[in-house]
Amino acid sequence: MERSVLQGLAAFRWAAWLWMTTVLLVARRDLARPSLAVGLVALALAVTVADTFLLRYDYRALLRPGPLALELAIGASLILVDGWAYAPGHAFSTSESLGSVWPLAGVLAAGLAAGPVMAALAGVSLGLLRVGAAMANAAAIDTGARVLSLTSTVVFYAMGGAVAGYLARLLRRAEREISASRAREEVARTLHDGVLQTLAVVERRADDPALARLVREQERELREYLFGGTDDRTAGGGDLGSALRAAAARYEESFGGRVQVLVADDLPPLAGRSVAALTGAAGEALVNAGRHGGAGKVTVYVEPDEAGGVFCSVKDDGVGFDPAIVAEGVGLSRSIRGRVEEAGGRVEVRASLGEGAEVVLWLP
Repeated sequence: MERSVLQGLAAFRWAAWLWMTTVLLVARRDLARPSLAVGLVALALAVTVADTFLLRYDYRALLRPGPLALELAIGASLILVDGWAYAPGHAFSTSESLGSVWPLAGVLAAGLAAGPVMAALAGVSLGLLRVGAAMANAAAIDTGARVLSLTSTVVFYAMGGAVAGYLARLLRRAEREISASRAREEVARTLHDGVLQTLAVVERRADDPALARLVREQERELREYLFGGTDDRTAGGGDLGSALRAAAARYEESFGGRVQVLVADDLPPLAGRSVAALTGAAGEALVNAGRHGGAGKVTVYVEPDEAGGVFCSVKDDGVGFDPAIVAEGVGLSRSIRGRVEEAGGRVEVRASLGEGAEVVLWLP
């Protein structure tokens, strides 16, 4: 992340230097001390070239105090001598200024290296230097518009540094989260292909009920660590995946079957009421699968639907039933259908005798 941002900053630094050089050539007849202006522009070029070299061979050096201080010092010099390099009355009255854009690169680099507060202070310092340089030239601040222009420069530099530092902090946080997520996915893939499958085999073949229960608990805890991502186990909590896994754990403890919970990563955000309704309905469907269906395995699958809501399927391998013959009980009509419909969703039951059952839930 830092290297990519520094590459963009290097491009900005070169563009700013080219613009400063263009301004110098266009306004060369207005220069009172051309050698001073050319010397400072040459120093800015040297810093630009050196920073580009460091970016290629040791980009982290650009975030150290030395290179940052040098760039800020050159930028401050460009601002301070602006009124001396040009003829009196010219500086600060037009956009033809040595210290217009290039010094901002140092402020942005300070934001990346030191954070928003230090970068804002650096921006304010450069802006105040520009005000001080203008005060040396009475003609430069003889109107309210020019005073406003100088004030805007201070605010512009400060805001640029603060925003750069804040964005750098957000990018670093996102980079850490992405790295942790990728590492977790790699570990989960490895353990799923090895350890989790081995635990499942041991559980099925274990003759000792206590050993089988211990293996099941360890497998469940490992799955929760790999795929849960939170300790929130309440039905009204914000993490739907953890709430469903908690319901699956209660089912396994009560009925001894196995539940696989699969939750898509791109689910739309759900309110607490919707999470509670979906978790409660899925939990009741699990209870029905164990109590009435005698299921050995249940799969709970959740993904976004085409309408922008949430689709949830609770499918078991139990004895099933014929919906045309068996009437809906209290658990299905109230605990499942009632919960979901109160949240604005709908329920469909798919079952056949001897082939298990599936309860399908939709929530907006």
